[in-house]
Parts: sequence; structure tokens; C-alpha cells
Amino acid sequence: MRRLLRPLWFLLALIFLIEAWIWERLEPVVEWLVARIPFARAKATIAAAITRLPPYATLLVFAIPGLLLLPFKLAGLWLLGKGHVIAGGGVFLLAKTVGLAVTAFLFETCKPKLMQLGWFARFYALMLRLKEWAHRQTEPARRWLRVFRARLGGQKGRLLAFVARLRRRSWRRAG
Repeated sequence: MRRLLRPLWFLLALIFLIEAWIWERLEPVVEWLVARIPFARAKATIAAAITRLPPYATLLVFAIPGLLLLPFKLAGLWLLGKGHVIAGGGVFLLAKTVGLAVTAFLFETCKPKLMQLGWFARFYALMLRLKEWAHRQTEPARRWLRVFRARLGGQKGRLLAFVARLRRRSWRRAG
């Protein structure tokens, strides 16, 4: 049974790592965008308002964007189910990206208050342990991928050199 579940655990670990990767890559982009929004006073007001809120109200502020974007994600999945792959995928990815961006911004602002909730701090620690677990689950595949890329790198160089030689030959014949 354990052997049968291994692909499922690998897939779950991979999905988790993809989400974590997107979050990590999106966070600096969000910080950069937020820094360029000319509403510095509004951002400061939002941050100050969040610091005045009690922890559970802060949790509500943190959860609202995800709840607001859920219908758009479901609409994207519905469109995918109806065969509208590009429209559905676009709606879903846009909602996911906006959701991650807003959540990343709010999480940094809300994190001190959220960590005051014992269950949230434990959940956050669990997510960090899950990330480490996901890395361990996918390490063999990531190691294989690194080896494959290294081997492909040499092949890619040879392939590009071969294409360049073909182009030079066809150029000489044409000229």
C-alpha cells in the first residue's frame, strides 16, 4: 500500500512546492509594485489600522481577498470544464496570481498579529515543516532533473553549433 501511495505523496509534495515557489517569487514583485503605488499614506493607514485590530479581526482581513477571489477561481475551473481551456485557464491563473500577490502583501502586514493566535502559529510551523517534507519527497526527481539539465546543456550547445554550421552552409550556397 505504501508503494502505491508514493506517487500521490510525490504529486502533493510537488503541488505544495510549486505554490511555495510562486509565493517566494511573487513576494519581491509585490513589494516592488506596492512601493511604486503612489498611495503611501493609504498603505500606511492600512498598516496602522491592521496593527490596531485584535488578532481575530486581523485574520478576517487576511482571509477576505481569498474569499473574494474564490468565485473567480471557480469560474475559471467551470470554464475549463466546459472546454474553454484558454479562457478558463486565464481566469484561474489571473485570480490565483492576484490572490497570491494580495495575500503576500497582507501576510507581511498581518503576520505579527496572526502569530499571536496559538493555533495559527502552530499551523504556520506545520506549513514550514510540510515545505521541508515536500523538498525531501521530490529530491530524487529534482536530482534527476539537475543531471538531465547538465547533460542537456552540453547537448544543447552541440545542437546549436550544428544548426549554426547548417546555416553557414546554406548561406554559402545561396550567396
